[in-house]
Amino acid sequence: MIYYQKDIHNIVTLTLDMKGRNMNVINHEIREAFVPVLRHLQEEKEKSALKGVILTSAKKTFLAGGDLEYLYQATDSTEIFAFAEEMKAFLRELERPGVPVVAAINGSAIGAGFELALACHHRIAVDQSVIKLGLPEVEIGLIPGGGGIIRLMWLLGIERAFAILKSGRRYSPKEALQNGIIDELATSEKEMMQLARQWLLSNQEGRRPWDQKNAEIPKGTARDQATAQVIRRLTANLARDTHPALPAPRSILKVLAEGSKVDFDTACRIESRYYTQLVRSQQCKNMIKAFWFDANYIKEGKNRPSGYGKFRPRKIGVIGAGLMGSGIALACLLNGMDVVLKDVSKLIAERGREFVEARLKERVARGVINEDQRAEILSRIKTTEDSSDFTSCDLVIEAVFENRMVKQKVTREAEDYLDDFSFFATNTISIPITRLAEATRRPEHYVGLHFFHPADEIPLVEIVKGAQTSPETIARAFDFVRAIRKTPIIVKDDWGFFAARVRNTYILEGITMLQEGYSPALIENLGIQAGMPIGALSLADELGLNMVMRYEKQAAEHYGPKYIQHPAVNVLNVMLEEVDRPGIKKRAGFYDYPVEDAPILWTDIAEHFPVKTRRNIPTEELMNRFLTAQVLEAIWCMQERVIHSIPAANLGSIYGWGFPAFRGGVIQYILDRGVDAFTRNCQRLRKKHGQRFQVPSKMKQILAEDHMATEKA
Repeated sequence: MIYYQKDIHNIVTLTLDMKGRNMNVINHEIREAFVPVLRHLQEEKEKSALKGVILTSAKKTFLAGGDLEYLYQATDSTEIFAFAEEMKAFLRELERPGVPVVAAINGSAIGAGFELALACHHRIAVDQSVIKLGLPEVEIGLIPGGGGIIRLMWLLGIERAFAILKSGRRYSPKEALQNGIIDELATSEKEMMQLARQWLLSNQEGRRPWDQKNAEIPKGTARDQATAQVIRRLTANLARDTHPALPAPRSILKVLAEGSKVDFDTACRIESRYYTQLVRSQQCKNMIKAFWFDANYIKEGKNRPSGYGKFRPRKIGVIGAGLMGSGIALACLLNGMDVVLKDVSKLIAERGREFVEARLKERVARGVINEDQRAEILSRIKTTEDSSDFTSCDLVIEAVFENRMVKQKVTREAEDYLDDFSFFATNTISIPITRLAEATRRPEHYVGLHFFHPADEIPLVEIVKGAQTSPETIARAFDFVRAIRKTPIIVKDDWGFFAARVRNTYILEGITMLQEGYSPALIENLGIQAGMPIGALSLADELGLNMVMRYEKQAAEHYGPKYIQHPAVNVLNVMLEEVDRPGIKKRAGFYDYPVEDAPILWTDIAEHFPVKTRRNIPTEELMNRFLTAQVLEAIWCMQERVIHSIPAANLGSIYGWGFPAFRGGVIQYILDRGVDAFTRNCQRLRKKHGQRFQVPSKMKQILAEDHMATEKA
């Protein structure tokens, strides 16, 4: 568990090595193991036989975060508060043996793992971009619970600490150094240990700044007028940028403001109280469910076809050097693959290379990679106009514009140069995979890989299975998506697939509200208040009203006589046929798009869709409609086997189009509200607004299959 080694200089090295795990984690087990070690260190100090301590790891990671399974189940306030206080007491004992302690960070340290590093007097990390450091708890609706907020405040001041904590970013070692959360970089583990010993031999102070008399928090406390003004500004920015149902960022700022006015230990207790409140919140439970349990379900390959060996892609071909193709190329390059980027001419293909180079320069500026790494990554991309350069590619992905004939043409050209073990993927967003596969001689090796813009950033890829796509091809596509560190969800080759089909219901509901006489500004604001990233009308313009209509026509074709036309179609017909405003590409949709200025709502929109005067606007019901429409369509997708698991539906909704993360995803939304309450709500909406709010017949059966179903279901 903990190996103890003492050298001739009375420097003790503690090496963490938890048995039976591939990484060290913060839990009750490791705290109990530290108790006798810390007691012995104190005894050594009292005998003047201890000069310093180095804390490092025998594993590839330094130390992972806390026990999320425990936090997901925990509900008792007293128990949660005691849990946080025990963690703090453990870290206080670590930083107070009376001698300096160095964290020798040889691998990633995230969450509670990095809190332990913060409890050390000095932090040295190996400069490798694969190592990630930080406190990302805000991403699951939580805050650090081991004193991390208070320690960062004392090290950096309130404003800088808040920026780091609110972002939830995982930093590379170089970025961590630039942001002041570590102190030194080492080129290797050997140099790291040498630097740690050198620092201990030259530094005798064994007290942290907060334990020293007259020490001050950088740039002051909330009692100071200038700092109080900063806190007011940060509070205003939070109100502008953060949804009210995401309390973690506000809790961080409150802990910083209140904690700055009191001594360190009292400030830590304040942190524990806010931590307890958040752990008990449903928003936190929903986010842990999505980003931990559901994510691990997918990472572990529970949806991947079984019986096939792991595919390790080495060389990827990409057809199309536009923003999508270049983004896909960058995602592959950043994960160690070679890329052949093709377009109709080498000159156009070079534009894709320029895109990649610009993005890599941004990473160098942020300290994510260095110049040597940038040059090495760039050396692995080859631009071409010749399909013969795809020889030896493991996979070729076409990302040309949405035209069936063009896509089939480039597929045939590339296929002539692929071997029997390679496969081909299309990035189509609306054309059936089975129809596109008609152009290939090997339809069993043909699959859809639907990336989302920007492809190098959005962490989701839909794997679309055509009628003849083999299970092995699906398994290999799954492994490829995991290899570029994205979340794969497997979907059926059906209209709109999953993400676009469900997203369209949000757009259509907003357009319907416009027809009902609600003001466009109200519709946009309520969409955002409901938790969506942008308003429905803005999203319609961004996607293109022609595409919105195309999905609706595909639904009509799919359901045939059973299809009931969505009321939004009337508005779409006006926009597309009467006033010719198809969206952002023409700089004219529900918004106007001035060349130099931000988009503004179309000034003449009221002439075509008049606003009706109402005494009371049912804002809660409108937000309810936005979310319920999406949730119901997701259930229909599950009932029709378009998507096959609740974790995939939840993460697909959050990553794919921005369904509110604090809801836990489209299916968790039902479990959160309770199945009976959700059903009653749908029945009421159906009676008032029509058949689109009909509950699918198998909804309860689908929810019962949730691997983490709650008692509410």
